[in-house]
Amino acid sequence: MKSTVETLSPTRVKLAIEVPFDELKPSLQKAYREIGAQVQVPGFRRGKIPTAVIDQRIGRGAVLNEAVQEAIPQQILAAVREHEVKTLGRPEVEITELTDGEPLKFTAEVDVRPEITIPDLSAITVTVPAVAVGENEIDEQINGLRERFATLKTVERPAADGDYVQLDLRATVDGQEVPGGSATNISHEVGSKQLLPGLDEVLVGMSAGDETTFTTELVGGEFAGREAEVHITVRTVKDKQLPEIDDDFAQLASEFDTLEELRNDLSERLTRVKKVEQIYAARDEALKQLVEAADIPAPEGIVKDEVEGRKQALTDQLERIGASLEDYLSSEDKTEEQIDAELTEAATEGVRIQLLLDTVADAEDVQVSDDEFGHEIVHRAQRAQMQPQQFYDQLVQSGAAPSVFSDVRRGKALAWVMEQVTMKDSEGTTLSLEELREDAEDHEGHDH
Repeated sequence: MKSTVETLSPTRVKLAIEVPFDELKPSLQKAYREIGAQVQVPGFRRGKIPTAVIDQRIGRGAVLNEAVQEAIPQQILAAVREHEVKTLGRPEVEITELTDGEPLKFTAEVDVRPEITIPDLSAITVTVPAVAVGENEIDEQINGLRERFATLKTVERPAADGDYVQLDLRATVDGQEVPGGSATNISHEVGSKQLLPGLDEVLVGMSAGDETTFTTELVGGEFAGREAEVHITVRTVKDKQLPEIDDDFAQLASEFDTLEELRNDLSERLTRVKKVEQIYAARDEALKQLVEAADIPAPEGIVKDEVEGRKQALTDQLERIGASLEDYLSSEDKTEEQIDAELTEAATEGVRIQLLLDTVADAEDVQVSDDEFGHEIVHRAQRAQMQPQQFYDQLVQSGAAPSVFSDVRRGKALAWVMEQVTMKDSEGTTLSLEELREDAEDHEGHDH
């Protein structure tokens, strides 16, 4: 085999490969064996058909094609090793010459890992917002708890926004009942816009026992887009009563005896959440600065695959909730081109970060232990609601296990990076990853 390599860009090369016909012989024999095992020819036992008969029945061209498809990946691998090319992703192959008995000539374009110089990490300073919990944020949490412990009390007065009503409703189009358009004794919060358009406006001012009819446009079902007459009867009007905010409320809504203890606990919880957010903000800022400083080019083939993967995941997600990409585009008021551009931007940034972390992992000789890899498998299996062994077997079958391994290695490289850079909050306090982690873990112990 002879091969040459041509650099097309910092992230892409083109291999030109020529394979003497003799070197294809093992692949040809294998192709004859495989085809011979699949076809039936009267008078011959399966797998014992002479090559001349296969040429006559199937065609020498088909055998040659099969042999070449088998030989090409091996030849690319040999050329990659010879030229010490760090490939990424799948090669794009073009056969330039294929004649029986003559050398096979083909080219393979493939993305390669660009040469990356890791910037001086100690020179990078990341600033994140200081952690502060305002009284108003604690009030918000208290109000959320009050809502959860609210009680409903029947009142003898017309309904107003925020009240709950028990009601019957029946929808008809041209006198014909709408399938699924009737309900009895349902509870509805006035002003919540949870039911039909126009209903909340009609309910304001109605009392128990009142009836009325209004018109609304149906959004789903076989009558979608048609005007429907909706007859409603109000059974009861209930007033939502929120508990007083005092020590009794603290005892009702938590394990604490006093309101002060409850507020202190909520303050601690919010602080903890913000500390975790601080770690993520520092991580994102550090990576952004590093990727810019290292000026990393993103291989187009890898980005294209990543965009296709992300788009497919989005489509699958939408299908699961019974929607399509078209529905999503109209709800977001975006064109497919805009979504593609957004996905490309996100994928490009993601690929650049991966390349940076892979380079750091190589430079620092980051190793992943069996325990660390196993821990990640268990974690992902839980998220997928599967047994770890079953999840791992699926990964191996789909060929995705190495990418999970790479993710763990990149995670370790990232932790190392975060220890090298300087992190400060907006008040000028220097933060350490260790302290932030310990804070989060300390409190986790209190939570459980």
